[in-house]
Parts: sequence; C-alpha cells; structure tokens
Amino acid sequence: MTELFVTNFNKNFTGVSSTAANVLRQQVALHDLALVGRPLPGCPAPISVKQARQMSVTPPEKYPFAIWHVRRNTEMRAAIWARDVLRLPIRIVFTSAAIRRHSAFPRWLIARMDAIVATSDEAASFVPHVRAVAPHGVDTDNFTPAPDRRAAWQALGYGGEMGIATIGRIRPEKGTDLFVEAMLQLLPQLPGAKALVLGRAAREHQGFLRGLQDKIRAAGLTDRILFPGEIPAADLPRIMQALSLVMQLPRYEGYGMVPLEGMASAVPFVGSEAGYYRAFSAQGTAGRVVPQDAPAQGAEAALALLRDPDLYQAMCAQAREVAIHSFSAAREAQAIEAVYQELWAGG
Repeated sequence: MTELFVTNFNKNFTGVSSTAANVLRQQVALHDLALVGRPLPGCPAPISVKQARQMSVTPPEKYPFAIWHVRRNTEMRAAIWARDVLRLPIRIVFTSAAIRRHSAFPRWLIARMDAIVATSDEAASFVPHVRAVAPHGVDTDNFTPAPDRRAAWQALGYGGEMGIATIGRIRPEKGTDLFVEAMLQLLPQLPGAKALVLGRAAREHQGFLRGLQDKIRAAGLTDRILFPGEIPAADLPRIMQALSLVMQLPRYEGYGMVPLEGMASAVPFVGSEAGYYRAFSAQGTAGRVVPQDAPAQGAEAALALLRDPDLYQAMCAQAREVAIHSFSAAREAQAIEAVYQELWAGG
C-alpha cells in the first residue's frame, strides 16, 4: 500500500519542481510512494489526483494513514479537500521556503497543514506548525564535476573559452537586468568569456527582455551575451558542469537552488544578498556574495575570482565539498523523514 504521495501540479519545471525531484529520488528507497500530477525527471511516472484519492481510502499496512507532501497552494487545496471533505485517512506536510509574509489565502491554507518543513530559520519565522528546518539539497549524483571543463564547454557549441551563466525566469525580480549590466562591465576584461541567460520571459516580461537585448546590442556584445532560452531539466547538469561561474543577482529569492547545482558541479558562484546564498558561500570559500542591486560589485567579484587560478581552483573544490557535506538532497530527505516518522508515531 502506498505510504507517501508527493504532489507536483505545475506543468513548468521550476525551482520547486527541482527540489521536489531531488528529495523524491532519495525517498524512493525508503517508501512505497507515488508522484501525483506532473512528471519529474528521474522520478516514477505520475498518477492523477483521482488515483491518489482512491489509493488513500485505505491506510497503508505499516502506518495509520498516508502522508501527502505538498509544496504549492494548489497542492495544499487538493490535499485539504482529500483530508477534510472526503475524510480520507491522510496527513499533510508542506515545505515552505518563502522568506516574506504570505498573503491571506496561502496563510489560511498553511494554517491547516499537519506539519511544515521550513527551508531556513528565516522561512520558519513566517509559518506555524514547523516540525523541522531542512535546507533544500542538491542531487550530488546528478550534478557532478566535468572531467575536463574546457572540453565540456566547447562541446556545448557556444564558442569562446569559458561560460558564465544566470539561470531562471527573465524578469526584474530575478535580477536578469543586473546580470546583463554586470556582464557589460565584465566581458570586455575577459576576452574569452561568453555569458548565457538561461531561461524564458513570460508574456508580461517580453518588453523587459527586449530592453535588455537593445542594451546589449548598443554595447556591441550580442555575440557574447546569449539567450539560449529555457533549458530542459535533463540537460541542465551537462550545461552546469561546463560553466566556469554561476552568477545569480536576484532582488528576491526564497531559497535559490542554482548556486547549489553549480557548487555540486564544482562551479563557484557570485550571488546577491538573497535567498540562502550567504550560507552556501561557506564564509566566501565556495562563492562570493555582493550587496543587492550592485552589478558592478558582482563584476568585480567575478573578475577577481576568474583571474586568480589558485583561488579559483580552491573555490571549485570547496564548492563541491560544501554541496556534498552540507546541502545534499540526501541530508534534506533525512530531515523530512524524521518529520514523517514523528507524525506516524502520533507526535
């Protein structure tokens, strides 16, 4: 009998999708489980919500109820309906990463969770019923260092000698414009470097994207700052291990997995003061954190790192070590498992 139902209702592969997949791949060895909703890479084929409800009618053999682990508003709604309206024997666990006050309806939903796993102490301060603080972890078996980074970069076909990338939706909140501004300052000083903006702009941000491209064109760098679009999740590890540096300069970030995915690939990062980036940096040994809205300082930090081969190699090695020992998906799954067991034990 299925003990654990993990929901994923978003058709797009987002940061939430990535973190859910990372943990789910660890949980497969621990539980008879089902993915509900949309597919996730490397995970079991999903079932429908209707099927999940039908399978939850009877409690699993080992436990008094099944657990539904949810991560989005729509998923909380579906789980609450199953538990409170259909009266199914389930309990609901919610992972919360936001580091700001939720709006009214999400607060109403969150208040009805049986347990909450927060991704940081700050995130925990905005929600009730927190049973554990478990930082999101990266799949260190999926994201690994390249045997030869230069050859890996050449194989991507973008040209140049090295790659610097920002990854995520193209919009002001993600600081895409700050990355572009940093690259306009940095690339003239690094003749062999190319910059990638990996992500897509929603319809409402097409004007924002065109403005960035116009600025790049005016600077004569259209052949060095590239917009390849959104990258399929299955391709991201291959691209990440080919990069020389990840740069994320968001104005807001709840947590932020991209630096971790780079670190697991032995790629250091430069990031703004957002999300969990300062913790990832391990006192500046695995990445560098610069103030908000400071693209010039981002460019300076990147240049200092990339021009010092000894420092760069040390940071590459440290980045991988920090990812493995402090921010792995296995560690996150262990912390979540403790919450499940506490619920099943009647705690």
